Amino acid sequence: MAGDETFTLLKSSTEFMQQMVTFLCNAVIPGLQERRMEEMMRVSRARSTLREFDSERKEEDGEESEAVQAQREECMAILRNDGRVENDDDNINKKGAPVARIYFPDEGNAALARRDWAGMVPDCVQFSSCGGVTGSKIDVENDMLVFFFCPKASESDSVEELLLETETKSKNLKLSVFVNPNLVDMGVTGFGMAGRMLRERLIDPLPYTYYLRTLSWGALTRVWPRAFSVWQEDESAEGGYRLIKAMSRLPSNPEVEDIYDIENGFANAKSEGGGLLDQLGDFVNGKRMKVPK
Repeated sequence: MAGDETFTLLKSSTEFMQQMVTFLCNAVIPGLQERRMEEMMRVSRARSTLREFDSERKEEDGEESEAVQAQREECMAILRNDGRVENDDDNINKKGAPVARIYFPDEGNAALARRDWAGMVPDCVQFSSCGGVTGSKIDVENDMLVFFFCPKASESDSVEELLLETETKSKNLKLSVFVNPNLVDMGVTGFGMAGRMLRERLIDPLPYTYYLRTLSWGALTRVWPRAFSVWQEDESAEGGYRLIKAMSRLPSNPEVEDIYDIENGFANAKSEGGGLLDQLGDFVNGKRMKVPK
């Protein structure tokens, strides 16, 4: 028997997270996009120079002068660093420069990201954790972007404290983003009063800017500012999916299944509301019952 139980939600979301963090940093933090374009141009010029050197070496029987060898090494260094070079005039990494901060569920994952994410995200990104000693010693004054990456229910109190502290102390906070949060859990917060209060206080006010849930027969998606959309697999449709319902809010699991059943003739469309007995039947079947006022 073999398996990999370390392939967690956090690990499976890493590539998406890196791309989103890079995109938002370039879009929001001043000067970062321009610097990245300069780095890409530097890489392009280095590759072009190396091709010229290779062509000249073939013509000259493989001999190169010391000056050419020095230039070759300089070009190789540019390629290794993906165009990044040390620059004292660079304002991106100076003290007081804008920061994009990613909070991981624990310090272990944050430490791994410091090691493994180098070159995958911009230099302005700093890695922190929701819990532990490091979370209480962070200077958030210059945080412009804040990401909570896969926060768990066990860190919900710390997440609230960190979010409040950042919104209070940061001078230029533009955006706070939660990526694949799981802040309400039966085993930790429960689904009772504590879980409901946490949801009303922290989760419900947050708009879904990007949402994707795969289903056995299709998908539920949202890309802000568009509506939530329910799609069914259809080989004859363009892209292999057919839109069957658009909604202004996130539908519950039973609602999604009802949409599929109604679309495919397995159930009849219900009128809004319904009688008390209909609502009681929905409650027994696992759906939310609306209590008459």
